[in-house]
Amino acid sequence: MEISLMLYTRKNLNCAKPLFEQHNSLNVNFSISKKTVWLIHGYRPTGSSPTWLQNFLRILLNQEDINIIVVDWNRGATTFLYNRAVKNTRKVAVSLSGYIQNLLKHGASLGNFHFIGMSLGAHISGFVGKIFQGQLGRITGLDPAGPKFSGKSFNDRLDYTDAKFVDVIHSDTNGLGIKEPLGHIDFYPNGGKTQPGCPKSILSGIQFIKCDHQRAVYLFMASLETNCNFISFPCPSYEDFKAGSCVDCDNFNEKSCPRLGYQAELWKDVLKERREETTVFLDTTGTSPFCAYYFVLTITVLDKTIEDGYFTFKLLNQLGMVEEPRLYEKNRSFNEFQEVKILAQFLNDVVNISSIGLAYSQSSHCPCITGRYKIQRIMLQSLTYPERPPLCIYNFVLNENEEVFLNPSTCTSKEI
Repeated sequence: MEISLMLYTRKNLNCAKPLFEQHNSLNVNFSISKKTVWLIHGYRPTGSSPTWLQNFLRILLNQEDINIIVVDWNRGATTFLYNRAVKNTRKVAVSLSGYIQNLLKHGASLGNFHFIGMSLGAHISGFVGKIFQGQLGRITGLDPAGPKFSGKSFNDRLDYTDAKFVDVIHSDTNGLGIKEPLGHIDFYPNGGKTQPGCPKSILSGIQFIKCDHQRAVYLFMASLETNCNFISFPCPSYEDFKAGSCVDCDNFNEKSCPRLGYQAELWKDVLKERREETTVFLDTTGTSPFCAYYFVLTITVLDKTIEDGYFTFKLLNQLGMVEEPRLYEKNRSFNEFQEVKILAQFLNDVVNISSIGLAYSQSSHCPCITGRYKIQRIMLQSLTYPERPPLCIYNFVLNENEEVFLNPSTCTSKEI
């Protein structure tokens, strides 16, 4: 396979060093006490180096003082016969296990290893994890390859049993990626199939083929490079998510909703307690840093049943600029004191909210009598930044088909 292991640290960010030097001695820049990230690329039919690699290294080392080992298996990945590259993944894993045994002799720890594998590299990470009986600290699969792996048993692909924590980002499930959930948590941005901003025509050339597939890499990088939290929502399907059926993360208690990317490990304990696959969904924008901002509006009606209607809302900042959201909701019926939660996605973060514009309309077109509804409370919470205090408005009347702008205040602690 002629695998080469190149070491990067903060001491040698711009100049890779061989992990093992002459006579199998360990490079002096490698610290056995620090976390070690293993980066493993995927299929490289033309043999070119991944365009994202250098930026990925820079971002990771800027985030944390760690060892990074780039696994260069280009000889095994460079072939126009995809099946040959697939067969080579097992050989790469066996070869890597020998190097890992050497590191363990030097005092390194499996629990300190975080494998990040792209496409075929995700399955290589899984095969390494199987060799070490699931004792690796973490595996992140970035759109694990689908062809030749879809529908296979857990022994023949990446699986959640391959490490103490396995998180997976699916971005091209109807193309080069795999659809099945593989990890403790599986993220499906924009449904996991088609990514916004990617070419929609074969006339765009190679980008048409690889853009969706590589988006998983760029989303993971963005989770490190920006201060935006890629909040994601546990849900049975993307259709349920878009229908507004999954607007909270109550099962995660004080942890709030899980986040895609490097931070996903913060949810490791609660995910392992659930002992079931967790599929989560989120929507992103089409350009870097891909971030969208989520709020949830909770509405409690005081005295009347509302049938077959829908709420809309918008936010005004202190400068009087209006931010219109994308609302995830369907027509709702709810009774007295029942809470309804409306999930909203904004393209811009709204920090200083001066007023909330709220309206209610009946979905039917019959000449019904215009209703007046007593609202006990509305509460607005940022899900992207759950540490921000929620805002409330209490006891007001909402006329049907009439938008009202109200000034919120910080909710009382007993209301939260």
